[in-house]
Amino acid sequence: MDQRISLITLGVADVGKSRQFYEKLGWKASSASKEAVVFFQLGGIGLALYGYESLAEDANLPADRGGFGGITLAYNVRQRHEVDQTLAEAQKAGGKVLKPAQDVFWGGYSGYFADPDGHPWEVAWNPWFKLADDGSLILPT
Repeated sequence: MDQRISLITLGVADVGKSRQFYEKLGWKASSASKEAVVFFQLGGIGLALYGYESLAEDANLPADRGGFGGITLAYNVRQRHEVDQTLAEAQKAGGKVLKPAQDVFWGGYSGYFADPDGHPWEVAWNPWFKLADDGSLILPT
């Protein structure tokens, strides 16, 4: 198995509402999107929005919502001040700030917001993780 992720799918309560949230952040939906599923190109991977119950059924899992799902998504920025800007942008688009930006124990600066379905996104500035011109993450070797 190659070391990569091709697509991240978020189970959402309302595909249309979630699409509007991400489009308010400036994201552009792929032409492959349909009423029941929306796709966004994220560099070398894709993000899909799909109905929560339908996604649970597809994965053969119960559709109960027991709280934290054990996963967060991360959006790294090039400069420290961009963390605050991105959190404000997410809140303006309809997201909820879960944790205001702050200095963190590992030496960076980060905060969290949740999209309209509660999926937590960390917005982080990490002085040791560089970003390529296209925004892709470059981990230290």
